Amino acid sequence: MLMTVARRYPKARTIHLVMDNLSTHFLSSVVGHYGSERGRALWNRFTPHYTPKHGSWLNQAEIEIGLLNRQCIGRRRTACLDALRAHVKAWNRWVNRIRQTIDWRFTRKDARRRFGYKPLRTKRSRD
Repeated sequence: MLMTVARRYPKARTIHLVMDNLSTHFLSSVVGHYGSERGRALWNRFTPHYTPKHGSWLNQAEIEIGLLNRQCIGRRRTACLDALRAHVKAWNRWVNRIRQTIDWRFTRKDARRRFGYKPLRTKRSRD
């Protein structure tokens, strides 16, 4: 995959990749596949950005899309794509300026309280 991406952007000095922490997403794997010289040369074209080990990048992307939808688009109907792009760029600048972050302290207990469900009660079978 790295070779395909590198070929797609031949003039790029560095290519930023967002990846999970899978063992194949590290230098040692690329060197093992392409050899030391070629693997290092290929790897040096990339700047990896790893997602959290205990959190799904997909969840983060879904949260960001939800925030964009609620805070930027809402119930507004936009007449053309250029106007929508302008709204999204303005929202993005605002979010970056205020350094909005996500509070990851939502626990299992919080979820049970908020969504109104109780833990399953299971009986242990006798041996």
